[in-house]
Amino acid sequence: MRYLFSAVAICLAGPLFAAAQDITFNSIDGGTLSLDDWKGQPVLVVNTASMCGFTPQFAALQELYDTYRNQGLVVLAVPSDDFNQELSSSAEVKDFCELQYGIDLPMTDITHVRGDRAHPFYRDVLAQTGFAPGWNFNKVLMDGQGQVIGTWGAPVQPMSDTITGPIKALLN
Repeated sequence: MRYLFSAVAICLAGPLFAAAQDITFNSIDGGTLSLDDWKGQPVLVVNTASMCGFTPQFAALQELYDTYRNQGLVVLAVPSDDFNQELSSSAEVKDFCELQYGIDLPMTDITHVRGDRAHPFYRDVLAQTGFAPGWNFNKVLMDGQGQVIGTWGAPVQPMSDTITGPIKALLN
């Protein structure tokens, strides 16, 4: 089954997992999260912010994760203050997400997602696809080999067919 994406960047370059160096994030729980650990699994990476008008999408991100995690989907939340809408510490973000939305999906520490200080993941996505988050709750879907399958802006809901369709295709 093929999906047509509107406002979606498709990556034609090599996969992110194939980079010479493993891409890791600092985990909100301490330690690191490595994209290498999820080889073979689709990964939806979402830059988030606790004080944004799109923050209620956390509930849908958790629903998406709960719906497809047993089939292999990983949803990675990347809190960022690049748009000046994040709490002041990762501990506050973690508490907020757990208390308000019951989040148990993997989360990073507060991370830059655009500009000169962007995390290497986002620099690689930009270099390979031309996509950089234009706001909070932008989504990047990678297949199990680290190939970017699609990108979506904040208005696209995590449980919409626009996102679940490509995820289902990757899981089948």
